[in-house]
Amino acid sequence: MTETLRVPAPTTAGSPKRLALLDVLRGVAILGTLMTNVWVFTGPGAEWGVLQGSLGETSFGSFPDAAESVFRLLADGKFLSMLTILFGVGLAIQYGSAARRGQPWPGRYKWRALFLFGEGAVHFVLVFAWDVLMGYAVTALLVAWLLTRSERAWRRVMWWAAGVHLTVIGLLTAALASAPEGSPADGGGVSREVVDLYAHGSWADQIAFRLENAIALRMEPVLTFFLLLFLFLLGVRLFRAGAFGADEAARRIRARMLAWGLGLGVPLNVAVAVGGGDFFLLGRYGAAPLMAVGYIGLIGAVVDRVRRPGPVMNGLTSVGRMALSGYVAQNVICMLVSYGIGLGLAAELGEPWRPWWVMGLWAAVSVVLLVGSKLWLRRFPTGPLESVQKWALRR
Repeated sequence: MTETLRVPAPTTAGSPKRLALLDVLRGVAILGTLMTNVWVFTGPGAEWGVLQGSLGETSFGSFPDAAESVFRLLADGKFLSMLTILFGVGLAIQYGSAARRGQPWPGRYKWRALFLFGEGAVHFVLVFAWDVLMGYAVTALLVAWLLTRSERAWRRVMWWAAGVHLTVIGLLTAALASAPEGSPADGGGVSREVVDLYAHGSWADQIAFRLENAIALRMEPVLTFFLLLFLFLLGVRLFRAGAFGADEAARRIRARMLAWGLGLGVPLNVAVAVGGGDFFLLGRYGAAPLMAVGYIGLIGAVVDRVRRPGPVMNGLTSVGRMALSGYVAQNVICMLVSYGIGLGLAAELGEPWRPWWVMGLWAAVSVVLLVGSKLWLRRFPTGPLESVQKWALRR
């Protein structure tokens, strides 16, 4: 149902000025998400291997193992949660824009969300099975409707969603911890057929495999739906509170986010990592979002101290301004570098190259996005996929 907004949006949402910190945060979230996904592209069995535990457990037995474990611990689930929060912020901004103009809501936003779902479906089929866009689109439709209700109502939904999510993750973690060795719940290693598919198979074979196993490969957004709902609404709440502004009140909010997010998030994430693979779900979907809140506060504190933005911050801002294009581009590059349809380096570079070449791949792709985004925006006002989206929605 669509309704016309007759009340003004909150002060923060009503401001037409672009918030510079949000672009930097989006840029960091995009490159940070790649810090997790790069291990998926380069692991045995790639996308399917994740379901079979191919990423392994946290280990500090050797220097390479310790380096990989710290790298993954800093990223896994944290930047995805940050990206989800920022998506909720973007939704709040569009709601505020519609309120200022007296336009119906959700109105045209429904088509934007549906188009995003279509983009995500294409991305899932052609590029990467662990796409997040489809889940974001479905959640956005629900949150867009919730914003037409009272703030008390959607805040109640927000905390209710958090409670349901933690209950589900807690039960699944208990089931994994109590599963006997060798049982289906314990995982069992990646089949040689799947490893060969990504190492030597054709693009058409990989597409067919994703379609045949779409239900299993699309379980993450189903499993984490209530987490997505909570983080979207958390983004709305933070935006309305003014957490992304440049004034002193915003800095105080971000300081609290930094203190609570990292103060509680770091020890919790370390604890679940040391606990082993049985606590993977609790770490990625339970402790990681808390640390993501701390990351937002930390990045805000760093940006507040920058007087003259340099190449890195300008590059992050550019990546953030074309986040959708950057997200898809980094996955396409990793697919072509890692899978047999391209360079096939995932199968070629084993020990002793791993984990160093994987970290190097992340760094190289990040540089490409930082430089490429800046050069693109010198010539065009928006990213390529953002332009396609705008064109389609206008029509």
